[in-house]
Amino acid sequence: MLKIVVGGQINKKEIFDYIQNYYGTENVKLEIKNDLDAVMAMQSGQFDYYIGACNTGGGGALAMAIALLGVTKCKTISMPGKILPDEEIKKAVDDGIVAFGFTASHVEQVLPVLLDAIDHKN
Repeated sequence: MLKIVVGGQINKKEIFDYIQNYYGTENVKLEIKNDLDAVMAMQSGQFDYYIGACNTGGGGALAMAIALLGVTKCKTISMPGKILPDEEIKKAVDDGIVAFGFTASHVEQVLPVLLDAIDHKN
């Protein structure tokens, strides 16, 4: 079973609902946590992926993840005015990135690509 924790600073419930609708309730363990608890749960192996949003895509979405998981495990996939190409998002998942941050207004653009890439890897 895939395990995803939703952190970040804003729109956690919207992201949670989107992921739950994508996978259904049977196929994923999904929780919302504050940033510190989410990343600590990642460190302890309770979750496979961290997904978070903020207004910049990297600051509030990934700051704690970068601090505790390390920058090599984290990727900003969108920021104001820029969304990474689908191929770069897929490559990040394939390369072992486990924490993803994005601009909250890009939920509809980045989550389908990210979740599809996670599906293909797992």
